[in-house]
Amino acid sequence: MHTSELARAAGVAVSTVRFYERQGLLPAPVRQGNGYRVYGAEDVRTVRFLRRGQDLGFSLAELSPFTRLSGAARASGVLAADVAEHAHRKVAQIDERIADLVRTRDAIAQLLAAQCLDTSAPCPIVEALAG
Repeated sequence: MHTSELARAAGVAVSTVRFYERQGLLPAPVRQGNGYRVYGAEDVRTVRFLRRGQDLGFSLAELSPFTRLSGAARASGVLAADVAEHAHRKVAQIDERIADLVRTRDAIAQLLAAQCLDTSAPCPIVEALAG
């Protein structure tokens, strides 16, 4: 299949396929005599893996090692253990971000509780942010 067919099958833009290829995340495809790139079913799987991984919050740098593992490594269970380890780390990172967001939300809620009722006095919210 050509680049546009791969992109359509994987649910991404052609530019995404080319970007993944430039980044070394997708192996350089075989080229036909006319210069067209030719991809296979495994390439569709790789592009979907990368796209879905990004959708879940993984960076391409985090996903990159898994695109390089051979079928033998996958069959031996190495991939599953490595993916689980990365997934656990990602959950911990997400939990940290959630905790930060909750603290931020609580701080803003406290500021909102100090309403700007007296128009002749400085607004408590502005004062808290400026101070």
